[in-house]
Amino acid sequence: MDRFLIEAKFDAGDDGAIEGKAWDFTTPDRVGDMIEPAAFRKAAFPLPMLFGHDQNDPVGVWNEASEVKGGFMMKGRLLIEDLGRAREVRALVKAGAVKGLSIGFITKKAVARAGGGRTIKDLELHEVSLVTLPMHPGARVTSAKSAVEAMRLVAAINRATAQLAR
Repeated sequence: MDRFLIEAKFDAGDDGAIEGKAWDFTTPDRVGDMIEPAAFRKAAFPLPMLFGHDQNDPVGVWNEASEVKGGFMMKGRLLIEDLGRAREVRALVKAGAVKGLSIGFITKKAVARAGGGRTIKDLELHEVSLVTLPMHPGARVTSAKSAVEAMRLVAAINRATAQLAR
């Protein structure tokens, strides 16, 4: 299975809602590959939302996607009410430690590009992962809501409580 890492524009809400740009059609990724918009037409939802392409680390589900000018946008939900790991990943997104999306797929049809890389014309999308180091420079995090500050405050209160208990 091919995997392309993309620095993605996405936003993670306090309720686990997340959306982002999974692929930028206007520029090649770091290895010179480009994907045509029509290549995603067969994508079937829901799709697994993994952390770091680890099939043993699902953190949510992607429910829908759309092609917008210049990119392939995803909408989904981190399963923060059911999975502790999803809450951890949301905190990493909000803190800016996790900025990328990466698509896991099988190439069905591609042609070589002059100067290197491929133009992928057809693919079978299997999953989209949240990642720390994305491949595509054309997509990046736009914002993450402020729950991280609350988590920092809780951690400080817990440390202070531990000190007082001594």
